[in-house]
Amino acid sequence: MDPRYDTGAEDYRHRIRAFLHDHLPPGWQGIGALGADEAAAFSAEWRKTLHDHGLLAAAWPKEYGGGGMTAVEQVVLVEELVRAGAPGGNANDVFSIGMVGNTLLAWGTEEQKRHYLPRILSGEDVWCQGYSEPGSGSDLASLRCRAELHDGEWIINGQKIWTSAAHLANMIFVLARTDGEQRRHRGITFLLVPLDQPGVEIRPIRMMTGSSDFNETFFTDARTAEGNVVGAVGEGWAVAMTLLGYERGEAAATMPIVFRDELDRLSALARDRGANTDPGIRQRLARSYARVEVMRYLGLRTLTGFLAGSAPGPESSVFKVFWSEHHQEVTELAVDILGPDALVPSGRWPANAFQSDDVGAPNSSASWVGTFFNARAGTIYAGTSQIQRNIIGEMVLGLPKEPAARS
Repeated sequence: MDPRYDTGAEDYRHRIRAFLHDHLPPGWQGIGALGADEAAAFSAEWRKTLHDHGLLAAAWPKEYGGGGMTAVEQVVLVEELVRAGAPGGNANDVFSIGMVGNTLLAWGTEEQKRHYLPRILSGEDVWCQGYSEPGSGSDLASLRCRAELHDGEWIINGQKIWTSAAHLANMIFVLARTDGEQRRHRGITFLLVPLDQPGVEIRPIRMMTGSSDFNETFFTDARTAEGNVVGAVGEGWAVAMTLLGYERGEAAATMPIVFRDELDRLSALARDRGANTDPGIRQRLARSYARVEVMRYLGLRTLTGFLAGSAPGPESSVFKVFWSEHHQEVTELAVDILGPDALVPSGRWPANAFQSDDVGAPNSSASWVGTFFNARAGTIYAGTSQIQRNIIGEMVLGLPKEPAARS
């Protein structure tokens, strides 16, 4: 692993800085400095600007609407977007571009790529994820949502839960059991399903932050075309694992940048409140700094794999464990710095229900308390830390599988 960028990457950095200078509003202080409605309006228009300049899915091939850039250039782009406090897309782009889009590039037919990928970038198709079910979260292979083929259509019945941002989406990728005779990982199919149809009901789940970013999704004879299968029928588990690799691994090279910005805000909070002279607080800040640096090098290792042509694999679980547990510790530190003010938070609440607050956000007690609440879920969604450690032990280190529980 070589942590240095080459001359070409730095030239590209100058081009991105010039683009940001030319297209961001005068006096721009970051998306976090805007009110909720103003930020939503800006993000929608800014997404179009990125798309028009080939910067929305920078590493996708140009024939599908992407920028055709290298993995290094994509990281440089995110670095500069974060530095400027400009979003790289909207909330659903994590699912639309980062997950199902990348998975279609790896597994989709040419027809699927040419149909769906441009629609993702244009915003015509907005995606969410249909994996977890009640009783089938960490044990995803026990899922019971079923799909049966009738007259050229898949008929879907069942329930999904924790469907992030489903209320904003019009498409969902669904893992469904299509062969009832098979068990566990066999007989599962990866389906592309429209949400705006009869037989689909989305119910919001209210969180302790007061927002409803997660949902329950119910399918009652919902339909999708026979050709909306990614990979082979009954062999969707391999497709699903590819997608989870992108979910857990692709961001490894870019998320440390966001966490570094968050740590800078936390250090400023400590200084503003005089907590930076407390030896215990100073040690915890130093520990947080060390963890962010470790994440940066983990990300560079992942980037090295991308440059070698490798898709994220089971080793991406290392980063998932690391960042989610770091974020709980760093937000606990923020609450301790706030002291009694954390019990009566005031000011602007975080606009982002996942990971850190937006760049440019004020150091309000509500921002940090809201982020603290959100961080509680980080060791659960996208695979619990316990499951990630099993994956690391068994699939990365080659350790024996855990003994099955006796009935």
